[in-house]
Amino acid sequence: MLLRIKFEPFPELSTERLFLRRISMADADEMFLYRSDKELMRYIPHRLAGSKREVEALIEEIKGKADNKEAIHWAITLKGSNTILGTVGFVRINDHHLRAELGYMLHTPQHGKGVMEEACRAVIDYGFNVMKLHSIEAIVNHENIASKKLLTKLGFSNDAYFKDYLYLGGRFIDANVYSLITPVK
Repeated sequence: MLLRIKFEPFPELSTERLFLRRISMADADEMFLYRSDKELMRYIPHRLAGSKREVEALIEEIKGKADNKEAIHWAITLKGSNTILGTVGFVRINDHHLRAELGYMLHTPQHGKGVMEEACRAVIDYGFNVMKLHSIEAIVNHENIASKKLLTKLGFSNDAYFKDYLYLGGRFIDANVYSLITPVK
């Protein structure tokens, strides 16, 4: 059994407040703001963006992964606005095991407004109902309490704890693995 992956045309998702669309080069300035924010990036296992050019290279990489059906990332925007608030998507897709890894990042001014929960729910729905995933996982820095709370609210279970699992900021950190299995219909 294989996943139903078709990202052309790119799937746009809509919720009550949000519009999720393909990330474009026009998003580079806003993405640079949060990808270079040391406080925000402290839990993300990627280095801080040092320039807009690095973010542009990341956008090209994201586009290439979608074109190759390896991953899919959406820009999160408010309906009626094209300004990117953050990103959400499946950062890794395992076609053979019908599984994908959920990843997300939200610009700090949007924290605590329910934006990421709403965006994740749309992406999870797309993963189970369109892509026909069996499971979705998320690997979270053990110290990221807000992300762990979000995943629990979304119905994920904390399935594993790994010591020294991620390398971030010159040190190894512990991680939790959360998962969500396709709902029985």
